[in-house]
Amino acid sequence: MRRVRISKRSVDELVCSAGKDRAFLWDCDLSGFGAVAFASGRKVYIVQYRQGGRSRRATLGRHGALTPEEARTSAKKFLGEVAGGADPLEKRRMERRVPSFGDVARDYLARHVAAKRKPRTLEGYEALLRLHILPVVGAMRVTDVRRWHVSKLHSGIASPGAANRALRLVSAIWNFAEREFDDLDLGRNPARGIALNRETGRERFLSADELERLGEALDRAATIGLPYNIDETKANAKHAPKPENRIRQIDPLGVAAIRLLLLTGARLREILNAKWTYIDAERGLLNLPDSKTGAKHIVLSRAALGILDGLPKFEDCDFIFPGRSGHVPRTDLKGPWSAVTQAAGLEGLRLHDLRHSFASIGASGGLGLPVIGKLLGHSTPAMTARYSHFSAEAARDAANQIGDSISDALNRRVGAKILASKR
Repeated sequence: MRRVRISKRSVDELVCSAGKDRAFLWDCDLSGFGAVAFASGRKVYIVQYRQGGRSRRATLGRHGALTPEEARTSAKKFLGEVAGGADPLEKRRMERRVPSFGDVARDYLARHVAAKRKPRTLEGYEALLRLHILPVVGAMRVTDVRRWHVSKLHSGIASPGAANRALRLVSAIWNFAEREFDDLDLGRNPARGIALNRETGRERFLSADELERLGEALDRAATIGLPYNIDETKANAKHAPKPENRIRQIDPLGVAAIRLLLLTGARLREILNAKWTYIDAERGLLNLPDSKTGAKHIVLSRAALGILDGLPKFEDCDFIFPGRSGHVPRTDLKGPWSAVTQAAGLEGLRLHDLRHSFASIGASGGLGLPVIGKLLGHSTPAMTARYSHFSAEAARDAANQIGDSISDALNRRVGAKILASKR
């Protein structure tokens, strides 16, 4: 067995003889450290040792990518681990088995989210991963992801809400990995301990004046149409109709859907995906087999039932608000909603704000939070608590009415006594 000190020159001179597949060169100073030249011309540094009565060999790296001294340092470390009772080869095999964070994330979506969550939840998670998470930690082994990686990811997302959702998703994926890869030492969840961004509440509640303006715009949309504006600075503006003739007709089904959203407090998809077979007119219910919180019963007021009574039914289509093909539900209300809010001077108002307004009107009218939560289909009381200040205002008004009545009665009674004593 040829032994020389492994150096760049000695390894450069190492060649594989004709008819053989490899040639070895062993270091004369560090036992077990060597180099191999293959028939292809590739050369690597190796370390050979005995463990458990077996001779084992491991590759340290390619000649050229590693210098001889770097390879020697790696060999010393490797042999030191063996002397300490460790098995570096088994450790390497375990490390190769560790999946990337991206692989775990995709597995989480396929096996957990797609099977147990709503399709829109899956779409949201996919977007968060594609836009924010995977570009930062997707290629890393899951065991290598540390808190500072996740903190950098979280602080690098401009939207506070999106950043918080991304942080929660990273934490959920990590928890999934802990359950599925119990033979890996994942360590502490890297998302734990990172403070969430402060999010500004987006609740918008229509005032009485705004409701009146919205109602007028809906009435016009359903009858004569709504005015529209054009950019007078554009070259083709001179060919546009005169201002008094700039009226556009609004889809009547879109207008009806907007009215139902306000009259029921329902979510957009709950109304647009509704079918005629879901309606129990006798009991005044819209029975949804599935929603964001599972099966749900939306209570239909007399006004809501009146809207539904005036809608047409289409042959071979059970959807109340069908899409253009007639076989799928309508996808959105962007067109009519934009026209209506512009005509009412309510630009920036979201369709979801109609749900908030429904709840706030109920709370201001003295309905208890449990009743409001039931009407909205909230799964927990905490979700309804945002309307507690309206409920408190109603309670205060009721207390003032009661107090005034008692005070009036007391004052009248005291006055009667004073008059009697004077007489």
